[in-house]
Amino acid sequence: MLRYVTTNEGKVREAEEYLGDDIAALDYDYPEIQADSLEAVAAEGARSAFEYADEPVIVDDAGLYIEGFDGFPGPYSAYVENTLGIERVGRLARGEDATRAQFRCVIAYCDGEGFEASPEPVDTGDRRGQDLSADDRAGATTDDTVAGSDLPVKLFTGAVPGTIVEPRGEGGFGYDPIFEHDGTTFAEMSAERKNAISHRGRALGKFAEWYANRRVD
Repeated sequence: MLRYVTTNEGKVREAEEYLGDDIAALDYDYPEIQADSLEAVAAEGARSAFEYADEPVIVDDAGLYIEGFDGFPGPYSAYVENTLGIERVGRLARGEDATRAQFRCVIAYCDGEGFEASPEPVDTGDRRGQDLSADDRAGATTDDTVAGSDLPVKLFTGAVPGTIVEPRGEGGFGYDPIFEHDGTTFAEMSAERKNAISHRGRALGKFAEWYANRRVD
């Protein structure tokens, strides 16, 4: 059984669309490190969750990246939402004519085993991989890790472009009311439509395709 570290049943239902019945929620409050990338935060969460559950786990981390603000708030999105609020973030972006943005999500998978080379990067816990080029990271294998490094974690990313707008809509959560994609904010979309195009859905789709082969192997 694959465990999704979340208490959000909506996330589990979304994951079931890609993974079927072989997934269940795991209520585990993993320690969230302070880092400047979603990949690092999600990887450390997956590593901690696997050690806690002793079975395959996935952890997701997501953020809003505003291009005109050099990607801010990015991995600090939750903190910024709680301190500034989404309406203030929206006003700042529109006031600076920095409305181009994207939602990004990272799915981190850990099962205690190593990984063969594939296009998706592997985080080894020693942060060395963050200094490699994208091509080098894509070709990295678990054998490339150094002695004493932590459990390897496979990473899958998804992104969806959009525009920061005045808040609209009653659905969704977080920054959804100010994030418009193809003329509609995430908060105005049905759950089905949002899941079909969301950053999390795109990351889950990549993971599900890879995981199907992992289970066969």
